[in-house]
Amino acid sequence: MDIAVPGQTIAVPRRTLSPTNDNVPRSNVMVIGFWIATALFCLQMGFTAYAQLALPQVAAMFSHLGFPAYFRVELSWAKLLGVVLLLAPVHARLKEWAYAGFAITLASALVAHFSVGDGPAAWSWAAGTGVLWAVSYFFWHRVQAAATNA
Repeated sequence: MDIAVPGQTIAVPRRTLSPTNDNVPRSNVMVIGFWIATALFCLQMGFTAYAQLALPQVAAMFSHLGFPAYFRVELSWAKLLGVVLLLAPVHARLKEWAYAGFAITLASALVAHFSVGDGPAAWSWAAGTGVLWAVSYFFWHRVQAAATNA
């Protein structure tokens, strides 16, 4: 793509998804991927925060894992705050902290389930949510890099 300026022509390289498809700019695909992955991740984290606060069987699972009741409440509110930070237009450092907090939470959930000998039925939700976290984080970094290079 060339930009015509009086007296000169400036060549601007095009960013594309692949060599065979130059109709969709790569940055748009990254933004769409980010929002899809992040929306799914935030829905999952929001649901688990709600479940931790409202469902007795989830409270029983926290007791089974050896956590005190107050930790379940604190963790729920921290998850809701993290969801808000991921969805709101805030400084990149705050989003990075939210992603770090979620990574610690998900890794800790897996460790807790493994340490008490729970099977895949108990820890698969944390593992699946971890995959959503990784996809969202990957796309977020790609979108940040594209915004920096633009």
